[in-house]
This record gives sequence, structure tokens and C-alpha cells, in this order.
Amino acid sequence: MAERAFVGRNTITRVEKGDPGVSLGIYATVLFVLGLAERLATLADISVDEVGQSLDEQRLPTRVRESDYSGDAP
Repeated sequence: MAERAFVGRNTITRVEKGDPGVSLGIYATVLFVLGLAERLATLADISVDEVGQSLDEQRLPTRVRESDYSGDAP
């Protein structure tokens, strides 16, 4: 694995342990070597980010004013 990812064995061990000091590029390379590169797309997919969606909903205004505009053109 280390040879195919062009990293040392120590780095692969750190990846396996989830070491946050390992660069995202190394994680991406390891996923590619394992044939799991498509999972990278889900990292930034807002449709599966339940926490982010919840935080966005909390920021929405809780009260909406009715517009004075009636929609009729003069």
C-alpha cells in the first residue's frame, strides 16, 4: 500500500489511526489506491450534510413580513 501511494509505511500507519496531522492529499491518494476515490465527492456534498443543513435552517428568519406589493402592475 505504501509503495503504491508513494508514501512511507509510517504514513500509512498514521492514516490507519486517523492522525489529523496527515495531509488530506495523502488520504485522497490512499482512497484512490484502495479504489474508493468516489467517496471524496461526498465530503463536500451538502445534500448529505445533516449538521450543515440543520445549522442553515437555524439561521433562517423566524418571522416573515407580508409585502406591501400586491403584485398588480400599474
